[in-house]
This record gives sequence, C-alpha cells and structure tokens, in this order.
Amino acid sequence: MPDHDVLIVGAGPVGLLLACLLTQDGLRVVVCERRADADTRTRAIGIHRPGLDALEAAGLGAEVRAEALRLDGGEVRSRRRTLASLAFPPERPVLILPQPRTDALLRARLRALAPDALRSGWAVRAVDPAGEVVRVAVDAPDGARELTARCVVVADGVRSRVREGLGLGWSRRSGRATYAMVDVADAETDARAVLHCEPSGLVESFPLPGGGRRWVARQGAGEQLGTPDAFRSAVEARTGIRLELADDARPTVFEAAQHVARRTSQGRVVLLGDAAHEISPIGGQGMNLGWTDAVRLARELARSLPGRMPDLTGYDRDLRRGTRIVQRRSAFYMSMGAPAPIGVAVPRELVIRTMGTRPLRRWSAGLITMRGL
Repeated sequence: MPDHDVLIVGAGPVGLLLACLLTQDGLRVVVCERRADADTRTRAIGIHRPGLDALEAAGLGAEVRAEALRLDGGEVRSRRRTLASLAFPPERPVLILPQPRTDALLRARLRALAPDALRSGWAVRAVDPAGEVVRVAVDAPDGARELTARCVVVADGVRSRVREGLGLGWSRRSGRATYAMVDVADAETDARAVLHCEPSGLVESFPLPGGGRRWVARQGAGEQLGTPDAFRSAVEARTGIRLELADDARPTVFEAAQHVARRTSQGRVVLLGDAAHEISPIGGQGMNLGWTDAVRLARELARSLPGRMPDLTGYDRDLRRGTRIVQRRSAFYMSMGAPAPIGVAVPRELVIRTMGTRPLRRWSAGLITMRGL
C-alpha cells in the first residue's frame, strides 16, 4: 500500500488549496515544499469570483472576506484624463489580499484538517511515474527518503523542476514585458484601482488592506526602475504623481511572460497551477485560474481515488480552455499599457473609451472579473 493517496509538490497557494480540498474529501495527502519557511514575498493580491468560490469550497470564504479589501471599482487614465470608469457588480467582487496572508490562511486551514500534511524543507528530487504507484525521491532535513503515492500533483511553479525532469514541455505564448512594483504607505487611499495607460508606459496603482497602495510600472527599453529614485521619477513623468517613496523601499523588478505545458499529465503525475501554465500578472488572474483548476482536479481525484486513477481528459480540456482565455486577456491588458508613439496611443485611448461606455461597461467589467471561467 502506498504511503499516501496524493503527494503534492509545492506549497504555494494552489497546492495548499488542493491539499485542503482533498483532505476534506477524506484522502491521505502530503505536501512537500522545498522551502523551510513560508514564502513572505508579496506577489498576487487580487481575488476574483472564481478564486473566491474555490476558497469557499476549502472552508476559507468567511475569513478571506473579513480580511480582504473590496475594490469599489477602477478607472483608466491617459495623459491626465480619465478614459473609462468601471464598478464591479456585487455578485462579482474583486478582493485585495496580499499573497503571504492568503498563504497563511491556507496553511492554517490545512493544519486544522491534517496537522502533519505539510512537510516544509522537503525538496522533491525526482518522480518515477511508472507503474501503479508513483515513487518520489525527496531530500528531507534528516536525509534522503523515498515516498510513494497513488497520484502526484506537481504545483511547484513556473520553473518546475519536476515538469522539466518528466519532459512535459513548455510552450511560449504571446505577452511578455518587464515591470517594477513597490508598496507605498498611504493612509488616505480610497478603494479604487487606477491604471495609467500612458504613451511612455503603464503605471498601475491598487489599494491594499490596512492602508497603502501597490504601484506597478512597465519598464521601457533602456530603463532600469529597480531603485526608488528611478521608480519615483518614472511615475511622476508619466502621471504627474509624486510618490512619497522611502529610500529603503526598493522596487521589485520582474518579467511577465506566458507559457503553457505541452502535456499536463504522465501516468499518475499531473501538473497544476503555474507548473501547468504561466499567466502574466498584469490582470491578476493567474492565481485564480490555478485555484479553479485545483477545484476541478480535486473533484476528479476524490471521485476515483484511492481505488483508481481517473481519466484526466476533461481536466486537461478545461485547463487548456481556461488558459487560452486568460492568456488572451492578459496579452490584451499588456498591449494597452505598452509604450507607444502618439499615433498608436490615440487610437488605443479610443478603444479604452469605447470599452467604458454604458453599452459595453458590464462586458468590460466581466473581462476584469473573470466572467466565463
């Protein structure tokens, strides 16, 4: 008999949510995470309706709603003018909660369901998918181990070593750019997101729970926005807004790209979340898509395990459909914020204005709030 019904590689928000769902369904689950401590980097902050539904299914809906900030809406500006303004309908809220706090809630929920399920500092070295039981080589704090499971779910991120080792492939999709971001204290902030689609490049600003805002700026050719002075100067030049940015508030520079795995499973090993698809964070839908995939996968696994491995054809089809939709939307958002000459920026502004008109306002809000997923 294998050690576990399901072994999950990676304790990010998607892997943790899947572990909670499967444990609730009575399966024996273990999560191997190579980091010894929780990841405290602040990355994803947006929770959309599909993600909130997934968190509800894991028993965390009330806690997330209590801690998160609910966006009143958002607006798009260019050249000091408001082009479009949107409100999000009550049935499709957009919540803001920094990822470290979301992770902490998921960890606490899993600990309550299965105190020993999460193994921090356990790095998966190799996965052997041959046979009726998957064998997993792990470097644990006390030495090398071999674990066995009826199914292995790989949720170890965009740079998945397990995906690479299994040769499942990684195909690039449209949408690629470099950005810098920094969180700024602001006690008087309102609950609206503001996007500046400027000819010289995108600047985004999102309110955060407890006060403050997250600022994101697209890095143009030849620019380096990784210092407080450079970031502050770029935002002021593009928007006219002078940020009160502390000298030690160093912006994080990151590359936004999009990929999808050529295959999402091999035998009893299946990919999930960022290991299956990379979504540009511009648009804030990648984590939510991963949670939606996790709900679908949990349903398939709970229906069949421990007796047999399910047919994952439907899971693969739905994952690829959702990936196509979200990647197209993210590529569009990135194009709206790309540096552009005035001859391109003016027609782009017209597109944004049109999307904000009364006949299209609800449709546009649906794109942002992940309607159709």
